[in-house]
Amino acid sequence: MSDGGWRADRRLLFAVPLAACALPLVANQYQLYVANLILVYALVALGFNVLIGNLGQLAFASNTFFGLGAYATGILMAHLGVPFPLAALAGGVVSAASGVLVSLPALRGVRAFYLAIMTLAFGELMRWIYVHAPALTEGSTGLPVPLPFIAGIALRTDGAKFYVFLALATLLVLATSGLLRSRIGRAFVAIRENELAAAGMGIPTSRMIVLAFAWSGFVVGLGGALYAALVRRVSPDAFDLVELMLHFAIVVVGGLGSIAGSLLGAVVLTTSPELMRDLPGFETILLAVLMIVVLLALPRGLVSLAERVLPSLRQRFSRDPA
Repeated sequence: MSDGGWRADRRLLFAVPLAACALPLVANQYQLYVANLILVYALVALGFNVLIGNLGQLAFASNTFFGLGAYATGILMAHLGVPFPLAALAGGVVSAASGVLVSLPALRGVRAFYLAIMTLAFGELMRWIYVHAPALTEGSTGLPVPLPFIAGIALRTDGAKFYVFLALATLLVLATSGLLRSRIGRAFVAIRENELAAAGMGIPTSRMIVLAFAWSGFVVGLGGALYAALVRRVSPDAFDLVELMLHFAIVVVGGLGSIAGSLLGAVVLTTSPELMRDLPGFETILLAVLMIVVLLALPRGLVSLAERVLPSLRQRFSRDPA
């Protein structure tokens, strides 16, 4: 990347979060709730995109990671009194560990639709456990999550939560961007393009696959932790196949393999259904129409439009840097 492109990129990285800091001053509580939900789904899309966009594995495990992060956080806070920051970190670690577990079929050569079916089955198994382990999860009624505190300060309002969510999302975007720009990220792309050729070049493909699944689980799990703190009740219905469809739609509509696309997709597909709250049932139709239109008109997702205005987005935040 040229020096000019890098300077523009840095300005964008810091200007957007800084500008967003003013949102609680002008937005009402409902708008702040939606903004927090956008940040939650931005993390979900960010982690999910590492697997399907950068590594090229058809692994539909995002709702599993999302649910584990939310439930682990809620259980630790509700049953053990663990502070929210430690509980959220533990939720990310638990989801990362599940990512390592989910990667085992991929290490044994399971690919494409077979891997998709296995990861879907694993997600449904976890949802069955959420329902049938009432001692921990409160079953189908949902687990109440205590009020989160950070440094002794209660996050009672959506405005207070927004600053915490924004800070964590910014850190994870920077960390994921750095990871994907490193030798590890280039190894992910090499595996996606041709795993045998990557192994022939000396890339430890098995280790890279495990790392990608673990990082994806960690990021999505932290998104689940924030979701638990936001809604204050975690129930199995929040992690079903419809939720998985939403995760996939965010990534596809935003742009596969693009960090900027993950963020853009989270904004569009979180706010659009909110505009149709008075028309129950039409949210799903809107989701389907958006996917069809984008796939036909913009195969690289909405981020391809943004890249025409800001070329540095493609240079830093795309799986195929120019």
